[in-house]
Amino acid sequence: MGDKLTYLTWTEDKAKEIEKNFKDCFDVLGWAFREYGNEIVYACSFGIEGIVLIDLISKVKKDARVIFLDTHLHFKETYELIEKVKKRYPALNIKIIEPVLTLEEQANKFGERLWEREPNECCHIRKVQPLAEALIEIPAWISGIRREQSEARRNTNYINKDVKFQSIKICPLIDWTLDEIWTYVKLHELDYNELHDRGFPSIGCEMCTLPATDPTDERSGRWVQFEKTECGLHSF
Repeated sequence: MGDKLTYLTWTEDKAKEIEKNFKDCFDVLGWAFREYGNEIVYACSFGIEGIVLIDLISKVKKDARVIFLDTHLHFKETYELIEKVKKRYPALNIKIIEPVLTLEEQANKFGERLWEREPNECCHIRKVQPLAEALIEIPAWISGIRREQSEARRNTNYINKDVKFQSIKICPLIDWTLDEIWTYVKLHELDYNELHDRGFPSIGCEMCTLPATDPTDERSGRWVQFEKTECGLHSF
């Protein structure tokens, strides 16, 4: 293996050359862990894609590093699911990442219930900044986003230059459909967030997530009072 593909050495041609060898998600994950070993992390939201990707990753590297951005505003069902996943995959190195500011400190500095007035600022404080800190000196990270999820995500590739975090973002599930995700979950009898059975195809913080308002748009229940569909972790 030569020098690692990094933010500074990434080119679109180099990424395309590597991607030519990928036939499925296991090829993507196999390359990722060969390339980066213990230096790569999976940033998991524990949505339905996250559950599939955790299972796939565990088959490639059972002690892989997984991080969860705990905003302290998630549904109780999400926290319950994380505990189930920890028991099912005891070898996985799951780390909880927290914001610098507690909710009380955030309220004192920016006012109560910031998510109702400035959701972008709240997401930046509680998700973007913590991930930026977690990715310092990390050459690559894995994401479970899929092209089908939204118009903004349609041009995502397996290997992406992440300008926001100055890292390489690897997305093994880009070509999976939601039906394929659920087929995998049912086939392998995986635990998943109970909210998915209550009309929540996409699950974020409790204050900013409702059941989907459009059955053709998985993210239509996110920030429904605002012109906002992304928390800011992904650049498109």
